[in-house]
Amino acid sequence: VQLQASGGGLVQPGGSLRLSCAASAFTSDYYAIGWIRQVSGKEREGVSCISSGDGTTYYADSVKGRFSISRDNAKNIVYLQMNSLKSEDTAVYYCVADPDCTWLTSNYYYGLYSWGKGTLVTVSS
Repeated sequence: VQLQASGGGLVQPGGSLRLSCAASAFTSDYYAIGWIRQVSGKEREGVSCISSGDGTTYYADSVKGRFSISRDNAKNIVYLQMNSLKSEDTAVYYCVADPDCTWLTSNYYYGLYSWGKGTLVTVSS
């Protein structure tokens, strides 16, 4: 199972970025896919998740109203649209796959089915 994250970069505060997570067809059909971010030396933070099947979406309180997760089933890609970015959004963002999104609601990020390599998002003027 492979997850490939892309789309990170440098953006000014208030700006936008869109991250992409390309997944194998099997993964995207049967697994929820989401995003976890981490700043060096700090705890991981679940950001967002979209379930397989009905595509229910979940968000951390810190990004609600600013970030939007979606999936393109034809392309097996999950997107994270990030708007109104703040300096505190600076982190390495990892896309992950797991049977459901309970890891986000429970803040438990160990033993997840698959992790992709991270993509760095830097919000700075």
